[in-house]
Amino acid sequence: MHVRSLAIAGALALTATFATAAPAMAAPTAAPDGTNCWGVVSSQAARSDGGLGAHSSAQEEPRLGLGNVARLFGVDGLGGLGSLLASIDGNDATHC
Repeated sequence: MHVRSLAIAGALALTATFATAAPAMAAPTAAPDGTNCWGVVSSQAARSDGGLGAHSSAQEEPRLGLGNVARLFGVDGLGGLGSLLASIDGNDATHC
């Protein structure tokens, strides 16, 4: 009886693991929902314009950081910032 209970518990645990892992594994192939717009737009800009420039840590004076810039524009995180910049950058290759 004890072995049977352990087997059932193990089967339920595996089923739960696969049920929760399946959506997570499928997520990268799904269309961007807005939260990944920064990555999408920066990748598109790098491909169409040939690069984005140096990281802010390479600058001599401190920078605000992307999260703070997003707050200054009143958008929701980096995804919102990517979407905003794609709409105003004048580059037809960037969109999200």
